[in-house]
Amino acid sequence: MTSATPPDLPVQLATFVGRQSELAAVRALLDTGRLVTLTGTGGVGKTRLAAQIAAAEVARRPDGVWWVELAAVTDQARLAELVAARLGVLVEPLQGPVRSMTAQLRGRRALLCLDNCEHVIDGAAELTGALLSSCPELSVLITSREPLAVPGEVVWRVPPLVPDEALRLFVERGRQVRQLFDLDQEGAAAARVLCSRLDGVPLAIELAAAWLGSLTPQQIERGLDDRFGLLVRSPRGVAARQQTLAASIAWSHDLLDEPDRAVFRRLAVFPSGFDLEAVRTVCAGGVVARDDVLAAIGRLVDKSLVVAETRGGVSRFLLLETIRDYAADRLREAGEVHLVRDRHLGHFLAFAGGPERAADLDAWRARLEGEYDNLRAALEWGLATDPDRGRRLAAELSWLWHLHRHGHEGIGFLRRAIDRVPADRSLLQARLLAGLALVADTTSPLDMEYDVARQALELATAHGDESLRGQCFSLAAVGRFYTDFTAAWDLTVEAIRSADLAGDQLFKHSQLALQGMIRQLQDRHDEARPLLEAALDGLRHRHRGIASTTLAYLSSGALATGRPAEARRLAEQSLELAEPLGDYLRVGMARGALAAAYTASGDVSAALEAMRPLLLLMENAEAAVFVPGMGSALAQVLMAGGDLDGALRWFEHDVGQAEHVAPTYLAAQAYAGYAEALRRAGRYEDARGELDRAAAIAGKLGMPRVLADVLQQQALLTGDPDLHHEALTIRVAHGLRTFWVDSLDAIAAWLPPPNAVRTLAASTTARAALGYPRAVAERREYDELLARLRQRLGEQFATAWAAGAELSLDDAVAYVRRSRGTRDRSATGWDSLTPTEVSVAQLAATGLNNPQIGARLFMSRSTVKTHLSHIYAKLGVANRTELAGVASFSDDRRRDGGRR
Repeated sequence: MTSATPPDLPVQLATFVGRQSELAAVRALLDTGRLVTLTGTGGVGKTRLAAQIAAAEVARRPDGVWWVELAAVTDQARLAELVAARLGVLVEPLQGPVRSMTAQLRGRRALLCLDNCEHVIDGAAELTGALLSSCPELSVLITSREPLAVPGEVVWRVPPLVPDEALRLFVERGRQVRQLFDLDQEGAAAARVLCSRLDGVPLAIELAAAWLGSLTPQQIERGLDDRFGLLVRSPRGVAARQQTLAASIAWSHDLLDEPDRAVFRRLAVFPSGFDLEAVRTVCAGGVVARDDVLAAIGRLVDKSLVVAETRGGVSRFLLLETIRDYAADRLREAGEVHLVRDRHLGHFLAFAGGPERAADLDAWRARLEGEYDNLRAALEWGLATDPDRGRRLAAELSWLWHLHRHGHEGIGFLRRAIDRVPADRSLLQARLLAGLALVADTTSPLDMEYDVARQALELATAHGDESLRGQCFSLAAVGRFYTDFTAAWDLTVEAIRSADLAGDQLFKHSQLALQGMIRQLQDRHDEARPLLEAALDGLRHRHRGIASTTLAYLSSGALATGRPAEARRLAEQSLELAEPLGDYLRVGMARGALAAAYTASGDVSAALEAMRPLLLLMENAEAAVFVPGMGSALAQVLMAGGDLDGALRWFEHDVGQAEHVAPTYLAAQAYAGYAEALRRAGRYEDARGELDRAAAIAGKLGMPRVLADVLQQQALLTGDPDLHHEALTIRVAHGLRTFWVDSLDAIAAWLPPPNAVRTLAASTTARAALGYPRAVAERREYDELLARLRQRLGEQFATAWAAGAELSLDDAVAYVRRSRGTRDRSATGWDSLTPTEVSVAQLAATGLNNPQIGARLFMSRSTVKTHLSHIYAKLGVANRTELAGVASFSDDRRRDGGRR
């Protein structure tokens, strides 16, 4: 989340006139109260006054001043989302923007300004109440035509300008039209009467002054006569000051030429800002030639009916809310609503498509984000009145929903578009289904991605669209990735084949990335790294999000294979790529990778700081949100820092998510980490159960690192040193070099004292070289063991330590493995089994069940189950029937003297 600076506040293109007493009064109220609402009729100057106050408050608000314009919000439910986006808050999708903001704003000394709340008053009241009750250092400044009516609100009604200030405003704005404008005696008298008749309403005065280029003050004052006369006879019962403003707008409108009136009323279809190209497309037609639109806009700006803004060297325009309402009434009276909204839909359908997305996805995303209010309005109109174009626009926007904050909204729109013609078998329906899978990929992949992608694939194949087939295969592969590496790999091969045929480099490289992720989770790092690096080269400028995730996986691989410093550098690059997206999933994964790298290097405080935005956001989460491994990443940091209760809570978060879906690789990781935390908490039986679950999934998917972690924890629970050696064997076989030292520390406790000291010395030296120190809990165990060894060995301790410190990590591992015996067991196959595992396998192959095996070997049922999980993984079998076949083959081979 970023702090606001003065340039983030509304750009004041004209001088601020008067209001000094009002400024002082409202700022004093903000000193004593935390919620001040500026009320008053439209045009009285609420926004200008609030903006001036906000600019003055910047110096006193060290954590930021944020300005959020709400005039374009048409849906109460979207108000909080817009505010969160403006503040740069990470939004946890299921928890929602309100709770996300309260978590991240807590403790900040900041000012939040919400402008134009009257049409979303309930949503503004709910949001403000939630923020103020949870964020004691936050103040809120509101502009609205009516109060919020929430506890603690101070309502301050903005008065009209006093006569002298009103006259000064008239002159100041007149000089914007005529540089040397000044009032003579008659002009001054007319201007004073005019300002009085306009009740000192600033907007009305500015609208009147805009005509000084062609009319005198006396003519303007006389020109109001007819308009006020009509209002006096109006039966609507409108408040006097509102009648004054309406009269001023109507008077200005009636003086326009018909082409300018047509442009003006047609601008009402834009819910927020618009650019010149949009205006030319939407407003041209009939009495308005396309080439005349720019000049008309210029004249409307001159008459203060349109506001011009320049940001980043680009001009944009908007109508103030009151004026937009007036224009919308004129549009309805002209009977042009359907015509103009159709043009609006057509323009933004063309705007969302085109080749730019393929050429520069970042630029396309930024461009569409700037027009999201217009795109949403066009989509709503299209789905309601023109299903073909509405559905086409929904298909185009699927990439935007995939890339940025609007995922859940996008899923809703895409479902509506698909359900508009549910039996459709067209290519458009295929694109919509593929779009739904694409948005689910970053929003809720486990619920729907695979199934919807397969439906889209069927239609894409029927239409022979190879590019879309590649996309569908890719999305189906991601859907399978969580639960079945082999099936996912096969789908990536099909996806790459289709992408090559279609010349689609984005999906080709995304699938190379997925292949690298699969190989990494299988701990085949020599294969994973080149795949990920090749994918990254093709993704950096094609898809920021996937590139960020690829870097996060490269970081994890570097961390596991003995390169912690490189892991940190890669994780920092991942976060740098992810943050501009504001995508909770991508940012979460990048921060998780960075926290893991910091934790491994022993800098727990930096790891916690990296995860702080996520911690703040998720602290009070009531609903699950999908960010792969986020809870476990937080838990590992907390456990490394000694916060066992916090670690248990976050492991339970990820374990709870795993309960509701098919077993995933994330579940295997979560169960293994949870088991370690449970063991450290003394909950040994619970830990055994989690280890069984982790081993079963890791064995099925083929995840050696998780299996090694399970073996190490099982060894600590059962006191079986053979399992420590098995863990080391797996780690060595799969290049998990960083974690060799964990095995050395664990095995040292079972060695004779001189050998134990040598092993610990070698481990300590290796840790220093790797940059992988012991965690808090591990240091305690290490210190206790070292103290016992020092007492046992006396003077021999130093000699043994010096000898061990000279050993390289490879030599130390070889030394420890020799201490187990002369036979160096394989990592896989029958010869990889320990004597205990051989006994379990042989009994299982004869048909005994787990209780019977346990009774024969004097072990618990859960221990039997754990051994079987390890056996299945090492032998590559899935059940007892396959195990019996392998056991029979092994017996035959031994009888043949090993010749088979």
